Order: sequence, then C-alpha cells, then structure tokens
Amino acid sequence: MLTPAQVVDTYFLEARHQLLEIAALLDRHDAALTRAAAAGGNGRHDARMAALRRALEILAELRTDRERTVALLELFATV
Repeated sequence: MLTPAQVVDTYFLEARHQLLEIAALLDRHDAALTRAAAAGGNGRHDARMAALRRALEILAELRTDRERTVALLELFATV
C-alpha cells in the first residue's frame, strides 16, 4: 500500500496532464461559443459539457460519504 506522498509522487504528472487536457477542451468550447454568438448563432446547451462541469465540481468537493469515482460513474451514466 502506498503512502500519501508515494501516491502523489506516482500519479501527479499524469493527473496534471489530464487536467491540462480538460482545461484545453473547456477553452476550445468557450471559444466556439463566442464565435457562434458573434456569428448570430446560439450557444445551445450541451448536456455533455454540463456533465463535465458538474464532474469538476464533484472532484473539487471534500468527499467523505463515497468515492469520487463512483459519483462520476453515476453522473456520466445519465448523459
């Protein structure tokens, strides 16, 4: 079993990479919404993007009642 420090040492770079990818997706999506609005289109609601934003909220919560993984699996099962 890994210590807390070993968990961070082992998984930090991979987690950082994945978070940067998510940030890039959100930036691209926001830019597309801005372009669509400027062109007179609508920025229609996308349930998948809403689920991703909700997932980020879940990840940021201090969880004691259940695992974050389970919460995300339940969230994404509805999209």
